[in-house]
Amino acid sequence: MNKRKLGRSGMEVAPWALGGNVFGWTADEATSFKLLDAFVDAGMNLIDTADVYSKWIPGHKGGESETIIGNWLAKSGKRSKVLVATKLGVEVEPGEKGLSRAYMRRAVERSLARLKTDYIDLYQAHTDDQQTPMEETFAAFGELMKEGKVRAIGASNFKAPRLAEALKVSAAEGLPRYETLQPWYNLYDRFDFEGDLAELCKREDIGVIPYFALASGFLTGKYRTAKDLEGKARGYRAKDMMNERGFRILGALDQVAKEMGATPAQVSLAWLAAKGVAAPIASATNLEQFKDLLGATKVTLRPEAVKLLDEASQGAPGARTAAPH
Repeated sequence: MNKRKLGRSGMEVAPWALGGNVFGWTADEATSFKLLDAFVDAGMNLIDTADVYSKWIPGHKGGESETIIGNWLAKSGKRSKVLVATKLGVEVEPGEKGLSRAYMRRAVERSLARLKTDYIDLYQAHTDDQQTPMEETFAAFGELMKEGKVRAIGASNFKAPRLAEALKVSAAEGLPRYETLQPWYNLYDRFDFEGDLAELCKREDIGVIPYFALASGFLTGKYRTAKDLEGKARGYRAKDMMNERGFRILGALDQVAKEMGATPAQVSLAWLAAKGVAAPIASATNLEQFKDLLGATKVTLRPEAVKLLDEASQGAPGARTAAPH
């Protein structure tokens, strides 16, 4: 398996990261266990989750995904075969959010308990906290690393100026730096990441692990008519993409997929790989979807295919419905 480096952390990741946002939501525990076993048995290793998953579901309070992963780790005995990535900072309970030292100490212990592990491989700031001095945040991350509770740290949803500032603060203070960035980036949603942020990551050797790599399922090609949205948990997100530009992208995906004997989902993930990301994050809710996504790790796009997809996806994505990740 051709693995890529996660920044300068010393860790290497297989070319697809399994999104844990569906665990306890659209995949129950038994199904989640099957997916996790199949993922590891196929040679993949990065599992991404967050403490807030899946608070957005009525009756959930957050921590459901971490709990399922922890139960699987305890049952499977496969802890040494995986890199567990989780996130903190988004409000889980009233007032429980941010990147202050005090909150980070509470949050990490809760995640460790749910995950049933002594350490987190990649602990990520889920969102920027402009109310807390960066020096405090990185000092707290440093403490957690010295204590062996965290191996490396990353950021999610940071803009280029703030990520650049964070890297400067880490260097100036001699503290751990963000080794990864988790941006919202896919063939439909390109332009928040491409440009200054992408260039910064490349220049500073930051590993990129984009979320919503399949644009909430839209880039699989399964949402093409209003009827396709009926009864689908993530259908409301795909509705925003059912426009002229979105259908142009699907047309290009269909063309490349047909030429390569692949699927639109596989081509979409291969496009991200061609853009130099470390590992796109994509979730599966059943073994059929899993096999489709796994196939993407064997797809390499020719330059002319990448150009065709680039041209089809030109233009702003327009207004989008906010969605948890």
